[in-house]
Amino acid sequence: MADRYAVIGNPVEHSKSPLIHAEFARQTGQDIEYGRILAPIGGFADSIGAFRAEGGRGVNVTVPFKEDAYLYATRRTQRAELAHAVNTLHFLADGNVLGDTTDGVGLVRDIVGNLGFTLRGKRILLMGAGGAARGVIQPLLDELPASLMVVNRSADKALALRETFPAIAACGYDGLGGQSFDVVINATASSLNNDLPPLPDGVFAHGALAYDMMYGRETPFMRFAREHGAAVVADGLGMLVEQAAESFFIWRGVRPETAPVLAIFRAA
Repeated sequence: MADRYAVIGNPVEHSKSPLIHAEFARQTGQDIEYGRILAPIGGFADSIGAFRAEGGRGVNVTVPFKEDAYLYATRRTQRAELAHAVNTLHFLADGNVLGDTTDGVGLVRDIVGNLGFTLRGKRILLMGAGGAARGVIQPLLDELPASLMVVNRSADKALALRETFPAIAACGYDGLGGQSFDVVINATASSLNNDLPPLPDGVFAHGALAYDMMYGRETPFMRFAREHGAAVVADGLGMLVEQAAESFFIWRGVRPETAPVLAIFRAA
C-alpha cells in the first residue's frame, strides 16, 4: 500500500504540489500517494489529526496554516525555529511530529543552482517582513552576501526582525533612496493583488537579479524590474519545485532531480 502525503491549505485546489511529487515519485521509484486537504480556517489540527488517523505520513503546509503547523509540531528544526513557521510536517514512528521549513533552501537553490546567480558578496534587498520573508532570511545570510536589507511598508515590522537576525539592515521604502542592489527579492503579497511596492527607480544595480516569489504570470514587480534595468528577472516556480524536493528528501531520504520537473512546468 502506498504511503500517503498531502498538501494542506485554504485555498488548496490551485496547488501544483501533487503534480510535482508525483513526478518525484516516478523519477525515484518511491511508492507514494499525494493529495490535497482543504482545511477550514480554525480547523487545521482536526484536519491533520484525521489525515494521520487514516495513515498519512506527512504534509506540506501552505497559506494560511504555516504558523498553525509550527505550533502543531512537537519537534522543530533550527531553520523552522528561526522562521517561526513550518511548511513541512513529518509524522515520525515514535509519535512525534517534526516541523521544518524548506522555503529558504528552495529559494537559494533556485537562484544559485538553476539561475546560476551567486549570492556571496552581493547586496541583497528583501521586500516584505512577513512569514515569507522571515523564512528565507537565514538561508540568504548563510550564502555570505555583502549585505541583506529588509524593506517593508511598515518600517517597524522590518526593524523588529533584527532581534532574531541582527546581521540584517532594515528600513521603510523611503529609506532606499540612492541605494542600489545586486539582488532584489519580492516576498510581499503585492503580486497577489496586482500591486507594486514603492520601489525607487535606481534600485537595480548593473547586472541585477529581480526575483518574485509568485509564479505563473508576469507580475507588476517583474514588469517594473524589466523596465528599470534588472538583467535577470525570475518568478518563484523554481523555488516551489526546489522546496518540494527538500520536503521529499525529509520524508523519503531520497533527493529527486529538480531540473526535469521544472522543465515540464516551464513547457506547460
